[in-house]
Amino acid sequence: MSISEIDRQWTTRIRRRVEGKLPPEKLLPDTQPVYVSSWIYVFGVATLSALGIVIATGCILAIRGPQWWHGSPYGHFINSLHLWSVEIFFFTMVVHLWGKFAMAAWRGGRALTWMTGVVTFLASIATAFTGYVSQTNFDSQWISTQAKDGINATGAGSIFNVLNTGQMLMWHIVLLPLAAVVLTALHVILVRIKGVVPPFEEVTE
Repeated sequence: MSISEIDRQWTTRIRRRVEGKLPPEKLLPDTQPVYVSSWIYVFGVATLSALGIVIATGCILAIRGPQWWHGSPYGHFINSLHLWSVEIFFFTMVVHLWGKFAMAAWRGGRALTWMTGVVTFLASIATAFTGYVSQTNFDSQWISTQAKDGINATGAGSIFNVLNTGQMLMWHIVLLPLAAVVLTALHVILVRIKGVVPPFEEVTE
């Protein structure tokens, strides 16, 4: 195969484009600008850490089934870890989100980075909601019956039936987490490509 033929291959073109956009020194940098030493980025990393715990505990709950934790002390402990890691995930994500809003983090061609963070937040809300209605207890029963009328009023009830526990469970453990993880990964990659937004320039008189 000639050099020109290799250059025309789609794998070659994609590799070169990725290497141009995200070289190793940007993907895994050794240093960061001094302004990255900020609590707002600590909350961002805490969000990623909490997401890791959510996924790990969710996998354990999925292996044993949605009703296992009701009658098992160990299962109840894992379910509690799952719940509180979700609480930490949302708290730190909201702080990070509003902090970056105050910093106008979409500056310098970073609009897509900002929007992936916002859409990840929305996907996470839907994921948490389907988790609440999949608990197989009185809480989930009450939440689903109260939510059905509002969702049905939008017309989404024909494909998103909150009273169908099996459907909600599959949305919770497959579709929505996949969307949240992919969006989170894309968000982090865009941060690596575009870099962290610099602070506003000081206004001097």
